Amino acid sequence: MNFATNHEGQLTIGGVVASQLVHTFQTPLYVYDVGAIRHQIRAFKQVFETAGVAYAVSYASKAFATIAMYEVAKAEAIHVDVVSGGELYTAQAAGFPMDKVSFHGNNKSKAELEQALDAGVGTIIVDNFHELDLLDELLKAAVGKQNVLIRVAPGISAHTHAYDQTGQTDSKFGFDLESGQADEAAKRILADDHLNLLGIHAHIGSQIFEVAGFEAVTQKLLAVLDHWHQQFGFIPKVLNVGGGFGIAYTKQDDPLPPEAFVQAIVTTLKTQSHGFNWPLPAVWIEPGRSIVGPAGYSLYTVGSRKDVPGLRPYVAVDGGMSDNIRPALYQAQYTAVVADHPTAQPTERVHLVGKYCESGDILIDYAPLPATHPGDVVAVFDTGAYGYSMASNYNRNPRPAVVFVENGQAQLVVTRETYADLIQHDQHYTAPSQSAPTSTATTVAKK
Repeated sequence: MNFATNHEGQLTIGGVVASQLVHTFQTPLYVYDVGAIRHQIRAFKQVFETAGVAYAVSYASKAFATIAMYEVAKAEAIHVDVVSGGELYTAQAAGFPMDKVSFHGNNKSKAELEQALDAGVGTIIVDNFHELDLLDELLKAAVGKQNVLIRVAPGISAHTHAYDQTGQTDSKFGFDLESGQADEAAKRILADDHLNLLGIHAHIGSQIFEVAGFEAVTQKLLAVLDHWHQQFGFIPKVLNVGGGFGIAYTKQDDPLPPEAFVQAIVTTLKTQSHGFNWPLPAVWIEPGRSIVGPAGYSLYTVGSRKDVPGLRPYVAVDGGMSDNIRPALYQAQYTAVVADHPTAQPTERVHLVGKYCESGDILIDYAPLPATHPGDVVAVFDTGAYGYSMASNYNRNPRPAVVFVENGQAQLVVTRETYADLIQHDQHYTAPSQSAPTSTATTVAKK
């Protein structure tokens, strides 16, 4: 696991000592190395530019969506995709250019689609016929056209956790190819005066380590586009192959560099497009985890310890499943170090656990660590994706603060929640008077 240290051997993030960040901002704390985010974005762009292929790097903001993150994406001149009205609202608040926003989702509400149309979202990625009906209704009185992509279920399963697979035929996402749903959607959109079909989209899953799935989906989507060209005279402008490029969470993970997946996609595109009598479309990708995952750190303070003879010790920290649900949700694994001694040799394996009232609140099972003491700061690596974005107030705990660090300077970009924040939407309850009827429902006696 790669990490930086100072001359005293302490863990540093973006040039700032981790324990100093804790002193300033307390724990639990999410910290992002902004330089690492920028570096990965630029590495993706470089592959396309070297290959001479038109492209868009569209950050999958469900991995981590804050005003500050959208501002970094804007500064790096990339696109973003959003999956809810809330993410879209945050992007708007950040001043992100709406023409570079794509709107995803398998069940967009009418209100969300209205919001997207009012905001001038560049592309809506249509997922089903219900959505087409809603768009048709909303656009009847509109002037101009809305750009759309058709999301398809390509029938390709990624080699990853079942919860991370999205490209198989039996999926809640996208128009089915085999039954002709996708063809029907294309025909309908092309006949609609208010919709402008740019091309096709598919996403086969997340945390993928092999290029074969991306090569296969690129080939499959090209074949579908050629079929639409022959059947409808359609000239595609965009081929969106989604994201899902895997990252290393532990020493056992051995992914390719994220940009290697892009190289495989571009190579397949050029190889498989020979013989098509339509221009090469722009390639869009949607990396999320691979951009922010390795750039993120979770910092915790060690508290209690439980030792039982013959069993592995439990070392508890002041966070847990409320700020990182992934280990409990699908057994995600991570790597941790003691922040002031990150290179110290492990002396024991412990259950690194959280403070929440669940036996499944285990951040790292069998974590190799040196001796720890109450007050030590523990850093968990690669938590930049789906930590903050899936955080909750379980057990009525406030969500942590988020800090961005770059060029040796730290900046608070999300304030730590307070107890007052937890109850700001609560309302007092006044019991009805005893003279009022308690219910209008019919009571059925048990027999």
